[in-house]
Amino acid sequence: MPAVEDLESLAIELAREAGELARRRRTEGVAIAATKSALADIVTEADREVEALIRERLAAERPGDGFLGEESAAERGTTPYTWVVDPIDGTVNYAYGIPAYAVSIAVVSGEPDPQLWTADAGVVFGPASGELFHAARGRGAWLHGQRLAVNAEPSAAGALLATGFGYDPATHAGDLARVARVMPLARDLRRIGSAALDLAYVAAGRLDGYFERGLNPWDHAAGALLVVEAGGVIGGSPGGRPGRGMTVATGPALFEKLLEAALAA
Repeated sequence: MPAVEDLESLAIELAREAGELARRRRTEGVAIAATKSALADIVTEADREVEALIRERLAAERPGDGFLGEESAAERGTTPYTWVVDPIDGTVNYAYGIPAYAVSIAVVSGEPDPQLWTADAGVVFGPASGELFHAARGRGAWLHGQRLAVNAEPSAAGALLATGFGYDPATHAGDLARVARVMPLARDLRRIGSAALDLAYVAAGRLDGYFERGLNPWDHAAGALLVVEAGGVIGGSPGGRPGRGMTVATGPALFEKLLEAALAA
C-alpha cells in the first residue's frame, strides 16, 4: 500500500503538469466544445485535453487505480484507490479570461462514492496565481511550505462567506433565498466561481465559510480534505457529507449555524 505522502506527491506532480497545459491553452485562445447541464455550463476543449493528460499519466504511474473525472465516465480499478479529477474547475471563468480557475485532483480509498470514501490526498492548483494547495490524510494542509489553518471563529463584524449558483435558471430563486437566510451571519459574500478554490480559501483562512448546493464529487473531493486537514469542518447533504444537496465548510465555531441556515426550507 502506498503511503499517503506518495499519493500526495504524485497528485502535486500531476496538478502542476495539467495546470501548465491549461494555462498555455488559455493564452492560445479557448474553443468551446459543448454545453453540459445548461447553456451557461460550458466545457472547453482544454477541459478534455487536460483530463486526458491526467488519465494518461495515471495509466502509466498507477495502472490499477480507478478514475472518476468530470469529462469522462467513472472507471473502477483493481486497487482500493480512485482518482477524482476536475481538470478545470471554474470553466466559465477560464473561458472569459477571469484568472480564478483550478485543477483539482484527489485520491480516495474505499468505495468510489463521496458518501463512503476516505480521502487520502488532495491538491488544488491555481495555474493563473501559481498557488498550489495540498494535503494528505493526517499530515495537514499546506501552501508553499506554510501549514494552513481555518479561522477558528469569525470576527465580531460577521463571517466572510463564499457561495456559488447553479447554471439551471430554475434553481436561481432558491439559491437567492438561501443567500437571504445566510446573510445575517455574514459581513460580506464572495462569488468566486470555483468550488475548489472556495474550499482551499476556507482552509487557508481567507474565507470564514463556504456553502453551495449542487456540487459533484469532483468539485469538492480535494478541497474537502484541505479543509479537514486545516482543522475545519465540512458536511452537508445527503448523509451529512458534502454532496448535491448541500456542501458547507467552515471553522468549527460557525459550522452548525451556517449549515442550519443553508439547509432551512
